[in-house]
Formats: sequence, structure tokens, C-alpha cells
Amino acid sequence: MAASPIWVMHEAVIAIHKRQIAEHGGGPGIRDSSLLESALAKPKNAFSYSDEQLSIPSLASAYAYGIARNHPFVDGNKRTSLIISLLFLELNNWELLCDAENLYGTFMKLADGSLSAEDLSAWFTKHSQKKA
Repeated sequence: MAASPIWVMHEAVIAIHKRQIAEHGGGPGIRDSSLLESALAKPKNAFSYSDEQLSIPSLASAYAYGIARNHPFVDGNKRTSLIISLLFLELNNWELLCDAENLYGTFMKLADGSLSAEDLSAWFTKHSQKKA
């Protein structure tokens, strides 16, 4: 088994969500803490129990998908899912390379349900690279 990635701490997710709401508006707070826990467990479970070794971009997509689709926060789920996935990449020495239009379109499709978990994983894989 590969070395465990550096995971995003629960406290960091809460702080990032609060900052996103403060900066961009929306209703503060957690709508359902069990949905947040489920979203944050998704990449860890995938890493631990997948039959194949998952890449850092695939795990970043699991964070994004879990938060955006579970809607654990009152507001700001798309924004938070994006920032948490980018933070996970950064913590593990990866970066996302795409333009703002592609990024926006992808996360809007994620939020409206027209982008599958598999397609999001493929998108992250295509647009991410390990830092030199």
C-alpha cells in the first residue's frame, strides 16, 4: 500500500467554509454534520478500500464530489468543495492547471448533478500535475 496522503483536517474545512461565506456571502453554518463527515470520509475510504491505488487527483475529486453533492453546509458548498480539493492537491505537492472558464463550468456541472464522480476524477487527473 502506498504512503497515506496528507488529508484535509475537519477544522480546516470549517474555517475555509466560514471564510468563503464572509468573503462572498451566503448563509453560514453546517446544515447536516453527518453529511459533512461523510463527504470528508469519502477520499479516505476510497484510498483505504479501493482495489486499485488511487492518485492524488482522484482523491481530490472525491473531496470535491463529496462536499458539492452532499450539501453539508447551508450555503457555499460549491466554493468550499473547490477550495478543499485545491488545498488537498497543494498539501500533497500537486496543482490544478486549467482556466477559470473550464473550472467554473466543471464545478457548475458537479453542483447540478450532470457530472459523475468518475468524470470528475478524470477531469482532475487531466488537469492536475505533480509539482516539480
